[in-house]
This record gives sequence, structure tokens and C-alpha cells, in this order.
Amino acid sequence: MKNRNKKGLLVSLLVCLLALPYSCKENIDMENQYTFQEYTITSYLEEHEATYSEYIKLLSEIKVSKRSSSSVLQLLSARGKYTVFAPSNEAIHNYLDSLTRLGLISEPSWDAFPNEQKLDSVRQVIVYNSIIDGTRDNVEPYTTSSFQDEREIDYPNMNDRKLIPYYDQNDKSIIYINGVKDKDGNIQNGAIIDADNRDIYTVNGYIHQVHDVVAPSDETMTDLLKSYIEGNEGDYVVAAKMLLATGLGDSLTKDKDERYEELKVMGDERVNDLPKHPTETEGRLPEHRYYGYTLFAETDDFWRATLGKEPKDISPADVQAWVVSQGFYPNAKVDNDYSNEENALNQFFTYHLLPVKLPANKLVIHYNEKGYNYKTLMSFTVPTYELYTTMGKRRLLKLYQCGKRFSLEGSEGIFINRFPEFNTDRDRDGKDDYSEKSILTGGEGIEVNTEKLISLKNAYIYPIDKPLVYDEQTRENFQKQRLRFDVAGLFPEFMNNNIRANRSVYLCMGFPIDANYKYLDDVDLEEGTNFFYLSGLDRNWNNWQGDELNVVGQYGMTFRLPPVPKAGTYEIRYAVQSNSSYRGMCQVYFGSDKENLPAMGIPLDLRMGGVTRRTSAGNFPSIVGWEADKVNDDEYNAEVDKKMRANGFMKGPKIYAFTPGGSNYARDSENTIRRIIVREYMVPEKTYYLKFKTVLEDKTKQFFMDYIEFCAKEVYDNPNTPEDLW
Repeated sequence: MKNRNKKGLLVSLLVCLLALPYSCKENIDMENQYTFQEYTITSYLEEHEATYSEYIKLLSEIKVSKRSSSSVLQLLSARGKYTVFAPSNEAIHNYLDSLTRLGLISEPSWDAFPNEQKLDSVRQVIVYNSIIDGTRDNVEPYTTSSFQDEREIDYPNMNDRKLIPYYDQNDKSIIYINGVKDKDGNIQNGAIIDADNRDIYTVNGYIHQVHDVVAPSDETMTDLLKSYIEGNEGDYVVAAKMLLATGLGDSLTKDKDERYEELKVMGDERVNDLPKHPTETEGRLPEHRYYGYTLFAETDDFWRATLGKEPKDISPADVQAWVVSQGFYPNAKVDNDYSNEENALNQFFTYHLLPVKLPANKLVIHYNEKGYNYKTLMSFTVPTYELYTTMGKRRLLKLYQCGKRFSLEGSEGIFINRFPEFNTDRDRDGKDDYSEKSILTGGEGIEVNTEKLISLKNAYIYPIDKPLVYDEQTRENFQKQRLRFDVAGLFPEFMNNNIRANRSVYLCMGFPIDANYKYLDDVDLEEGTNFFYLSGLDRNWNNWQGDELNVVGQYGMTFRLPPVPKAGTYEIRYAVQSNSSYRGMCQVYFGSDKENLPAMGIPLDLRMGGVTRRTSAGNFPSIVGWEADKVNDDEYNAEVDKKMRANGFMKGPKIYAFTPGGSNYARDSENTIRRIIVREYMVPEKTYYLKFKTVLEDKTKQFFMDYIEFCAKEVYDNPNTPEDLW
């Protein structure tokens, strides 16, 4: 296993010349060099040439980008905010020795490479993987004290890859950068940070000496799983067979959208030019468009115990027969056309796959839920979850986590499809902290093993020890609870391209329009639509998870919605922060025929707050009927809620504060409200769309969206258990 991973990594480094993502201005401004006696990263390395001469040579030979004439060594002598994992001479020699032992070069020498292209590729990978440049976004260099065990470093390296620190399970002073955990919890193929030569301060960053070359895996999910079949080794031989049988192998090799790269290089104005946001001081387009995937997979140990065979002898037909015997997908087709989404094996396997690359620290986003402050790395508090749409037949998958004090089992683990009932105010039992009270039938969930994750170029794989299925009980449990989707979670591209939950930098990110290029698969943008994502990092915005969509211009946009779990009547609620005269008005359309969506009522006035309607012409009383909650008077508060619902409005939820760790909650704000924009019968077999189109001429007026909610009639109109306020 160890040798296979190492060889696969090294071969992938050699066989492809990377389309390196890092970009910089053409030349480094050498006037920004430091001239006083403190070390820059370059001068420190040169002062310690006996240790770093090989690395210095590589830095001097590699250019900052294809468009630059400056070397990376020059870059590291200028002002900036760099984190450098500097390999010692011994580390580089060991790397060349390993190539020799594998037969990839004839001797441990840079002169032994078969051609210049492969030589340049490997040298660039070593250099670019070793440096995190936070200069552009003013991101502080990383010290080892800022590392979290098995959690991605927020900002990518110059190769646009995220690095993961691992702490040795027996000696926490030993830190690896990247690697793979074996069955005993030991790290294989990671770069160890030197115990004495770490956190070396320079005026433009920090240096951490490493004993191995930092080399994130260059394998895709398909590469890895195919190798398991070929060698009959690894923990996921059966999963690999299902992947190939369902015909998803080609899809899961995708890493970067080369069409987007071409358009940017060609200078196409509609991809390269971003209209200025009227209220934000900065803005950018995504550097790249990466694809990403997450697989939650039963291990071969599970299949060995369940089917009584060795993984090498288990066929896709065996798995399908077992799925059928368990009654998991009773309406699915049972045949050998495994690539058909109606096939039982296809439905089983694709429910394990998400079209988004989720690191362990972003399986569930924690930011401003009640009592939690992301800056202090404190323990988690109230239950929080994310909802995603799976690959294949579109179905919901829930990732859930809460603090130990709020869990029935005292667990802080991450669970798939956990469905608790909570202690809330309207239970009238005197407890209102949103802790778990009980678990719905079949709603215990499956704990995700984040310690044994596999990090790949385009994917993460997490082991699970129970079968993951979208059966009737799971669908019923989804329908019994309100479903809240942060708007950024609707678009896999946001996570795959380091946009969503990027805690290292504030972002005002714009996107190309569909007339030229479709960056976001799940939204169609009409000409004149300036579509922005705003992160709101540390700005204390009244937003769930701190972020929002903010669209300006003569906009028109159509969103593909997540699926509903079961047939029934649902409300779709739309969350808006109304305390701004910049908000606009739009018409809402909804239906399953994207080209012919009927209008839903009168235009939506986003300027309408709970008490005040704010316009450019002045402030006016609103029609909402919002009143602040009275302490210890739930009946009065319920009457206010009822009056607001009659007008199509709801207060914000109790679950989050505007300031992480603060006490200014959304429910207490007259400007943070929900609008009931759709109440319709929906079925899981159909795909539904929401369209928003401006009704104002003023191009500076904003469309705003924080999150949406799906809420079944059984929840919002339940006479026995009223919908909670959280």
C-alpha cells in the first residue's frame, strides 16, 4: 500500500506537464526588496546554503508563472506574506533516490530525466507545492501554532492545492504536511516538519524546514480506485468495482475546466472583465474552475463481513443482489445496465457521491451559530448541518454536527443523515437550548471517519462502517424537518474553487454570464446580470454563515433547486436582510418547466423590513407586522408570528448571531426576515426552478439572498408540534 501510493504519486508527477495555476504580475518589483539586515526568506535560505542549496537552485530556475520573467527566488526576496515548507538538501536527494529505486530515472540526479519537459514539470511541482503566497489577499503567513490536525490550511499553495497538517498520534510535536493514514493511524508519505527549524521568522513570512518534498497526491479518484482493482489492495476494492460498473470513471477524472482557462488566456472580455459592484471596493473573477468530488464509502472490511467473500471475489452483481435483498430501492431496475440511473446498483453507489470536494473541516460549516465563535477554535455548540444533492439520481444528503453538550451521546462527530428532535421553546417543557432530545426512527445517522480520509487531487474519500442508503425511512425523516440551504451551498463550484467558507480572506467574487460561458451549473444568468458572491468575513453582517448572493444590473436568473424528499405541499422561504435602501424589487417565478415558469404573486419588495420599508425616496412603514418578542410570553409571540405569516413573512431564526460568538440574534432583528415565496405541491421525481427578474430600471439596486428553506406542510401546519423558532 505504501509503495503503491508513493509510486503512483511520483509517476503522476513525471508523466504530465502541469498547467500551473499560479499567476502574478509580469515582473517582481525589486524596489520592494528589503534592504535592512533582517532576513527575507531568500536571504535566510542563502545564509543557510549548506542546508538549502538544492532548494535555492530550484527556486532560481522556476519562474513565478508562464507570463513572468522573474524567478520564485526573486519573489521570495520581495515584500509579501509567504509560508515556505523548505526541503533540505537531504530531502531532495532522498526524493531523487526514490525516483531511481522506482526505475523512473537512471540515477539520483537532475541530469537523469529523459527529457526537459518532465524535468521542468517535476521541478515546478516541488517549488509550487512548497509555498503559500498570501500576498494578494493580505493573508498572514502560517505558523505551526495555527495548524489544526487533519484540517486543511485555508489558503492554497502556488500550485493551487490545499495542504493538510497531521499530528503524530504518539508525539504531537511531530507534524506532517499531507500524507495518508494507514490502518494503524500512522502517517505515510507525509513531509515531516523539522522539530528545531520551524516557525523561522523573516520580514516577509515564515519558513518551516521539511525532511521530505511536499507532494500532495496528483491522483484523481478514478486513478486511485482503478489501482485498487489492479493490485487487489487498499480499503475500497469493492467501491472501485462499483465506480467502474456505473460508468462514472471518466467523470471522476475531471479536475480543471480547460475551457475556462482558454477563455481567460484568450482575453475574452466577458470572462475577464468584471463590472464593479456598486457598494464594494474590490471584486474578482475566479482564477480557475475546478471540479471536485466526495465519496463516503463502505470499506472492504464491511463488504467482507456482509457478503462473506474476499473483496477481490465480490462483483457488482453481488452488491446489487444484496441491495435488492435489503429492500433499499424497491422501485429500481434490477439488471446489468449499471450505468442507468434507474438501476439498483447505480442508485446505491451514486448516493455515496457528491459533486463537491469537502475537506474534513468543511463537511459542516461552523461560523456564527449560537454560542460559537470560529476565531477562537472553541468547542462546537448547537446542532448545525449542511444539505447536498448527490450525483446520479438527485437526492438529498445531510451532514450534521453539534457540540458534545448538545448531543445525546456526548459526541462531536460528523454524521450523515442524522435526524434528532430538539429541545425547543414551543415544546413547553421548559428547555430551550436546541440540544438533542430524541432521535427519529432510523435517524441515528452514520458517523464519518475523518481520521482515515484519503486526500486526492480532485476528491476526498471518507470511510463509513454502515450502509448508506436513501430508503423510505430516510426520505420520511427529511420531510419531517425544515430544510435550510445556505445559498452558497447550492453551488458546488463555490466549495471546489475555495470561494465558500474561505476564512482567510474577504471575497467579492463575480461570475461570467451564460451568454458566453456557464461557470455555475445550477443557475442560468441573463444578459445584464452582474452576479456576485460576498463572503462578509468579519463584517458582522446579519447573515447565516456570514455570506450572501448580491446581484445587480438588469438581472434575470434561474436557479435549479435541490430535490424534495417526498411528494407533498412545501413552502419555499427566502431569507433577506432588508436594512438597506440598495435593495430592489423582483418578480418570482417557479415551476418544473424552466422555459415556461409561472409568476408567483406580486413582485417581491426586498426593501420591506419588519417595521420599515427603505427606499431611495425615504423610509415608510412596512406591512409585515413585526414586533419584538416579549419575555416569557410565548402565546403573544406566537400570535405575532401568525400575523406575520398571514402577510407572507416570518422572523429570522434563533440559531445564529450576526457577530460570531455574539448575542445579537436574527430572530430579534426587524430587518432579518424570511419571505414565503412559494407554497406548492412538489414531487421528488421532478426538477424545480426559481427565477428572479428585476422589475426596476435602476441597475444599482440589489437582489440579495442569504438562504432558502423547504418546509413540508407536516411541519409548518402541524397542530400537535408547532414548527420551532430555530
